[in-house]
Amino acid sequence: MKPQDEHEEHCHSHGCSCCNGGHDHEEHEEQMSWWKPALSLAMLLAGIVMEAMDVQWFQHGWVRLAWYAAAWLPTGLGVLREAIEEAREGEVFSEFLLMSVASLGAFAIGEYPEAVAVMALYCIGEALQDRAVSRARGNIQSLIAFRPDHATVVRDGKHETIDPAEVRQGDIVEVKPGERVPIDGRLMGEAAAFDTAALTGESVPRVIEPGDEVLAGMIASEVVVRLQAVRPASESAVSRILHLVEEATERKAPAEQFIRRFARIYTPIVVGLAVLVVALPWAYSLIVPAAGYNFAEWLHRALVFLVISCPCALVISIPLSYFAGIGAASRRGILFKGSNYIDAIAAVDTAVFDKTGTLTTGQFAVSHITGLTDEQVATVAAIEQDSPHPIARAIVACCKPAQVGVADLKNIAGYGLSATVNGKTWLVGTTRLLEREGVEYPAPLADVAGTMVAVAIDREYAGYILLSDVPKEDAAHAIDHLKRLGIATVMLSGDRQALAEQVARQLGIDTAHGDLLPQDKVAHIERIRQSGRQVAFVGDGINDAPVLAMSDVGIAMGALGSDMAVETADVVVQTDQPSRVADAVTLGRRTRRIVMQNIALAIGIKVLVMVLGVLGIATLWEAVFADVGVALLCVLNSLRLASFASH
Repeated sequence: MKPQDEHEEHCHSHGCSCCNGGHDHEEHEEQMSWWKPALSLAMLLAGIVMEAMDVQWFQHGWVRLAWYAAAWLPTGLGVLREAIEEAREGEVFSEFLLMSVASLGAFAIGEYPEAVAVMALYCIGEALQDRAVSRARGNIQSLIAFRPDHATVVRDGKHETIDPAEVRQGDIVEVKPGERVPIDGRLMGEAAAFDTAALTGESVPRVIEPGDEVLAGMIASEVVVRLQAVRPASESAVSRILHLVEEATERKAPAEQFIRRFARIYTPIVVGLAVLVVALPWAYSLIVPAAGYNFAEWLHRALVFLVISCPCALVISIPLSYFAGIGAASRRGILFKGSNYIDAIAAVDTAVFDKTGTLTTGQFAVSHITGLTDEQVATVAAIEQDSPHPIARAIVACCKPAQVGVADLKNIAGYGLSATVNGKTWLVGTTRLLEREGVEYPAPLADVAGTMVAVAIDREYAGYILLSDVPKEDAAHAIDHLKRLGIATVMLSGDRQALAEQVARQLGIDTAHGDLLPQDKVAHIERIRQSGRQVAFVGDGINDAPVLAMSDVGIAMGALGSDMAVETADVVVQTDQPSRVADAVTLGRRTRRIVMQNIALAIGIKVLVMVLGVLGIATLWEAVFADVGVALLCVLNSLRLASFASH
C-alpha cells in the first residue's frame, strides 16, 4: 500500500483515478469519473435482469461473456492499469491488485456478474469517499479564500489596483466595506470595525483604534479605511496561517504511521492467505481423497477473502480523521502544526499557564487607592501624563490630570518619578524610590499584592495607587473547563508571589508560582514532567519559547504574539482566548476516540466477513458491499469532527 504522503496521487484523493485510469484530479475529471462506474453498474443490472427473464439471445455463452466484459471495461481497465503502474513503482501489493485478481478470477470461474460488481461497486464506493474527503478538506481549503487577490494602493493621489505581493512596506492601501484586507497594516484615520471571523473565529466585529494593526484576511465592515503596510504579503498573518496548516497535513500522528507500516505488511500476508485458502484444501484432499476438492468453489472463497481484505477503510479513514480534526480546529482559531500534536494534546493531564498576556490582558488598570485625596491623585496623574510607561498610561486613563504646573520632572529609571508641584517635592514610584530618598513608609506595603505606585510629598509618605493586570474575560471559564476535563492547572509568573497567588485564587488555578525568571519556569516544567505528567504549556512571550519547546505540547496564545513563541509552539491559538486551550484538548480527545472507533470498526467487520468467506457463507457480493460499506462508515464517522467547528 502506498504511504499516506503519496496517497494524494491515488484513488482516495480528489477524483477516483481507479475509474479514470490516471492521476488527474481536476474538478471536471472528478465529475467525469462518475459516468464510468454508472455505465458499468447499468450494464450489470441489465445483464442480471435479462438472465432472470431468460432472454433467449442473451443465454449464449459468448454473448454473456461479451456483455459482461463490456460492462467490466469502463471500471476494470482503470483499476488494472493502476495495479500495473503501482507494480512498476515497487508497490506490488496494492488494493488495485487485490481488486484486479478478484475480478479476473471471478471471470475465470464463470461468475461474470460478480466480476463486474467487484469493479463497479468498488469504484462507486471510492467516488463516494472522494466526495466525503472533499467535504473534510472544505474547512482547510476555505482558508485559501482568506488570501485576497488584489490590493488598492493610493500613490500620488491616484488609486492603483495591484497584486498584494507588489505592495511595499509603507504603502497606503485603501479597503472598501465588504472587502478583505490584503496586507497587514496600521489603521489610519478614525477607529473602524472589522470582521475577524476568518482569522479568529470570533463572530462579533472587532473595533480597531487608529495606529493599531489590522491583519490581512479581516473584512472592513462599515466604512472605507486606509492602512499603512507594515510587512510584505508573504509575511502577513494569513500567509503564516496557511503555511502552518499546510505543514500540519504533512506531520503524521503515531496512528497514521502505524497504518502505513501495517498496510505494507498486511497486504502481502492476505494475498498469501488467499493462496492458502485454495492450496490447503487441495493438499488435504490428496491426503484424504474422500474429502473431495472443488477448485472453483475454493477459488471463489479465496476471491471473497481478497476483496474483503482490502484495507481501504483504514488507509483513508485514519488520516481523514486527523485531517478533519485539523480543519475543524482551524475554523475555531486553533492551529495544530501536525496531527501528531492532536494525539499529544489528547493525552495532556496538566496545563501550565504564563500569566501576563496569556491569562491576563497585559494592560494595567487602577484597582485601589489608599491614603490619597482626589486632588492628590489628580496631581499624580499630572506628573505621569507625559510618561510612555504602561503604568503611567493606566493612571492617566483612570484619573483626570490636575491643571497644575509640574517643574523639575525627573525620570529615575527603575524607581519612578520626582517633580516639584506648587513648591512641594513629589515622589511617585516604587517603595525602592522612597527608600532611596530616605522616606519612611508602613512595613505592610512590602506585602501588598499587585503593582503599586507609592506617593510621598515633601519626603513624607502620603499613600499609594494599586494597579492590577486585568484577567481576560474567559480566563476563569477556561480554567473551570480544564478542571472538568480532569486537567490540573498551574500558573508560572515573573511577578511577585503574592500577586501570582491572588490571580490564581481569582481564576481558580490549582497552583501558582511567582518571582520566576525564564530558567526557573523551565525547571518547574522539568519537575512536573519528571513526575510522570503530560504537560501543555501556554504562553505568548519571547521568554516563553524555551518552555514551549520542552513541554509535551507548547501552545502559543495569539498569532499576534511573539514570532519566536508562535514558531516554537506546537499549537497556535489565534484568538488570544485561554478557553480555546480546553477546546483544543476536547477536539484532540474526540479525534483520538474516532480514530480508535474506525480502527475497531474496520478490522472487526473485515475479520468477520473474511471468516464467513472462507467458510463459504459470504459471496463476492457481500464482500464488496462490506468493503465499500465499512469504508464509508469510517469516513462518515470521521466527518463528525466537522461539526466541532460550529460549536
